[in-house]
Amino acid sequence: MSVRAIRTGCWLQLRAPRPDALRARLVLLGLFLIAAAGLTAWWYLRPQSPPETLSLSPADFDDLPGWKAENLSDALRAFRGSCRRIVALPPDKPMAYAGTAGDWRRVCDAASAASDPRSFFEKNFVPYSVDGGNGLVTGYYEPLLRGSATRHGHYQTPVYGLPDDLLTIDLGAFRPEWKGEKVGARIVGKKILPYPSRAEIDADPPKSAAVLFYGDDPISVFFLHIQGSGRVALDNGKTLRVTYAGQNGQPYTAIGRTLIHRGVPRDGMSMQVVRDWLKDHPDDAQAVMESDASFVFFQVAPVGDPALGPPGTEGVPLTPRGSIAVDSHIHPFGLPVYIAGGGLADLFIAQDTGGAIRGPARADIFYGFGPKAETTAGGMKARAAFFVLLPKGVTPKLSG
Repeated sequence: MSVRAIRTGCWLQLRAPRPDALRARLVLLGLFLIAAAGLTAWWYLRPQSPPETLSLSPADFDDLPGWKAENLSDALRAFRGSCRRIVALPPDKPMAYAGTAGDWRRVCDAASAASDPRSFFEKNFVPYSVDGGNGLVTGYYEPLLRGSATRHGHYQTPVYGLPDDLLTIDLGAFRPEWKGEKVGARIVGKKILPYPSRAEIDADPPKSAAVLFYGDDPISVFFLHIQGSGRVALDNGKTLRVTYAGQNGQPYTAIGRTLIHRGVPRDGMSMQVVRDWLKDHPDDAQAVMESDASFVFFQVAPVGDPALGPPGTEGVPLTPRGSIAVDSHIHPFGLPVYIAGGGLADLFIAQDTGGAIRGPARADIFYGFGPKAETTAGGMKARAAFFVLLPKGVTPKLSG
């Protein structure tokens, strides 16, 4: 809204406009204030270093370490899931640097009839090396929690649905270069304020948020927030799935970093080390967990196929060891990504994203559901080379 428009609005208010006109101007003023609050929050919460740019070099499949030895069935299964979304997109819909959705329809058609995963990928794709040295690979999983619909006994830790007063402001609607950046806010009186932090929510829960269930262990609920989804075995014998519905807009802080500042050795830091420390230090556990200001709200979803995970950001159920989270500011969903290094050599499909996943050579592997998946995911941290596969005939269009 221009300065002239604001001044005109003030002048018209002195002329006592009709109630419907006044209501419309108040709505516009409210939108302006929300946008201003969002931009202010973004200014303080934005990344302090410039985002990494993507640089690719043409490669051959023979350049991919371990390519011939790997079983690519999980990747093909995951890719077929992405294709169900890709073919429904408008043909001219950009796939980031990898052409358009129309360019991918031919390979999606071929995927539906493919019987040999390796032959399918070699015949339909061209590999490119992601330049810039070794990337970082971690893992995530879908946890199992114990819960109850009512608060009693050990079931004391609430898991909340989306509160009515949470405003999620998509800054990309205001400036293209802010695409993907979102902030959380709420209206208090005549002010628009940042949404409360984890510590503030713990102390004063949002009154407009429904409790989906009560967990029997605050540490398990905290890890549910980190993973973004999970299954819950209720004390009435039923099982439900909860998935990500929204977030308070506060910055995410890895509590492993908090523990390092408290003197826990950096070497060997892992998800299990964090969990064990929290259990062994009950008096300090809440303060450490609250050092992460980010707070996630959930929604109930059907379990569906128990062999698959919850839908990722792409909207496709995640395939264990076939799906990865990537930086969606850079890579398109549905992209095949080959990762080799640190004892890992496998092909994955980009189907999810996460607040800590930033950069062109950064991935989080989805390992599936349950304790075994948790152990594997918690111990995964490796440096590796990244390769992306683009459909034949598609030339990557990179900025800069």
